[in-house]
Amino acid sequence: MASEHDEGGSGPVAAPRDGAAAAAGTPDPKTATPDPKTAAAIAAAEAAGPQHGESVRVDSWIWAVRLIKTRSLGATACRGGHVRVNGERVKPAYSLRVGDEVRLRQEGRERVVVVKRLIRKRVGAPVAVQCYVDNSPPPPPREAVAPAGIRDRGAGRPTKRDRREMDRLRGLEGLSSSRRDAGTRP
Repeated sequence: MASEHDEGGSGPVAAPRDGAAAAAGTPDPKTATPDPKTAAAIAAAEAAGPQHGESVRVDSWIWAVRLIKTRSLGATACRGGHVRVNGERVKPAYSLRVGDEVRLRQEGRERVVVVKRLIRKRVGAPVAVQCYVDNSPPPPPREAVAPAGIRDRGAGRPTKRDRREMDRLRGLEGLSSSRRDAGTRP
């Protein structure tokens, strides 16, 4: 007989809010109770979070919820104008509040998140996701890149003709002419 703490899923499950989730037979992830490990991590994050009336720095928060790899990168992003809170550029020491919209421009894409919970310490990914609502546009599709000259095993080193063919396929025609020019210079 399974208890409600088994991972078999026989425990209590919240009712889905919309008909699509009900038809699929899956609970709504926003209303479902998290597993015990995640619940314990959430409780620890809340205990380590700011007390009533205290605030959290924006550079610390974007690091804690794993939007950025290090806190110093978060501070650098703020100083460079890549972090906006409610539409305004902010300094790293800006105090966040629940409900603020944070826009982070990073690696050619913009992340738009709304603060749900303030935390100070870095937490695991399942807990971090519950600290914000992600309103980011979908990432742009990756460009299809031709494989980098896959050759048969034992075919040896490419000849000059093979190299030029590979450069042409990669779209590097101008590079091969500059190589030729570099060899003829005094």
